[in-house]
Amino acid sequence: MQTKPIQLSDVIYNAANQSFEALVTVYEDDVSSKYPCAINAPITMSFEDAAAGLKTQALRRHTPRAGTYSHTVRYVPPQRAGRPAFDPVRWLESIVHLPGRRAD
Repeated sequence: MQTKPIQLSDVIYNAANQSFEALVTVYEDDVSSKYPCAINAPITMSFEDAAAGLKTQALRRHTPRAGTYSHTVRYVPPQRAGRPAFDPVRWLESIVHLPGRRAD
């Protein structure tokens, strides 16, 4: 099994449901996927055990792409190949010399 970087955010204990809950982010290449996870456990469970259970649940959801998740792709702006750089002074000079644009 391949190891993927995982981040736990906003880990809380929900006393009403008796569960640990967190937003878990799984990073893979340039893509990050976020999963809401919850595991039923007593409040006496150690944080390390709860974190391990939340990570396991997120990885299970990540593999088949089942359930609720958020998918984010890093934005890379397109290259402006073949286009000259914009020169505002030159552009304004070209507007001034257009016919019918003189303030006499």
